[in-house]
Amino acid sequence: MNAIQSIETFLVPPRWLFVRVETSEGLIGWGEASLEGHGEAVIGAFASLRDRFVGANADRIEDTWQTAYRLGFYRGGPVLMSALSGLDQALWDIKGKTLGVPVAQLLGGEVRDAIRVYSWIGGDDPASVKEEAEVRKAQGFDTVKMNATGALARLDSRTALDGVVERVSLVREAGMDVAVDFHGRVHKPMAKQLAQALEPLAPLFIEEPLLSEQPAEIAELARRTNLPIALGERLYSRWDFRPFFESCAIDVAQPDLSHAGGLSECRRIANMAEAYDVAIAPHCPLGPIALAACFQLAAATPNFVIQEMSLGIHYNQDGHDLLSYLVEPDVFRVDNGLVETLKAPGLGIAIDEEKVRHLAESPHSWRNPVWRGRDGGLSEW
Repeated sequence: MNAIQSIETFLVPPRWLFVRVETSEGLIGWGEASLEGHGEAVIGAFASLRDRFVGANADRIEDTWQTAYRLGFYRGGPVLMSALSGLDQALWDIKGKTLGVPVAQLLGGEVRDAIRVYSWIGGDDPASVKEEAEVRKAQGFDTVKMNATGALARLDSRTALDGVVERVSLVREAGMDVAVDFHGRVHKPMAKQLAQALEPLAPLFIEEPLLSEQPAEIAELARRTNLPIALGERLYSRWDFRPFFESCAIDVAQPDLSHAGGLSECRRIANMAEAYDVAIAPHCPLGPIALAACFQLAAATPNFVIQEMSLGIHYNQDGHDLLSYLVEPDVFRVDNGLVETLKAPGLGIAIDEEKVRHLAESPHSWRNPVWRGRDGGLSEW
């Protein structure tokens, strides 16, 4: 039996949590259980996973997933599901390496040769918006996502929306597709108006126009706007996504493979979404292991449309970013808005373990920044 021998976790900059699983046959798999701002909580959740799975058969990925999810009694949520995500990714990495194929082959094989990608730009400063868009274009991207919403008040002047429209227009003038992330900051009175104001600019999608705790309100907004609505980074299972599918509230599902149960559960979410004609665009402002897992899912998923990719992430700490931990960074090279599917066995990347261990000696303590409106009131990050 190819038994799980050890499960290690590493808090590394800028804000990520890597997982290393080694088996009795000497195979090593990597996963990513990053939960932005709550890394220590996820590390705590790994104590019970070690108790249960060290000594278990590494080949039984589905049995491991079901056991971790169902026998924990307290199911779901960001912490438990992020821990399970990291373990699940690592086991798929091992399985692919065992068989000598990329994980996409184990999911039924590739349905595309390259993955469409986009990256983030800051959206609150008009002076830098166009400049940042040009930087992304030089990196090979043809699509970006931006916040642009600032800290709109719960009920604000209609003129407050003019600046949002101006900043999105600047990206359009740079010749790029753009998605607009409301980030759950915008409340219903303004979200309805902002969606209407953005319609002439035809953004690729609007993301989290309202918080995911408001499924009925999002369904109402979907009936009012022609813009595609994307959502899902704060949903953690197919059961969380179900009401949004059934109410036809969203057009693009964005499960995060480091929050929503890893490859196993996100594959199920993608299959479920297809039945409702909902596209898949995984959320991933994270590290290279999470991104590689997303690429494997994207390669084998018919209703996949575009992948978030945080190249040159804004949260850099000590100069470390997406490419810092890769032995061969060129596997993530962007050309004309596309990245070729990953061909190496497992998740398709090689991690610089020595660097991971060195940087984890000084664990990061990243926390979400605080946003406040002009009156000092707290706003969503």
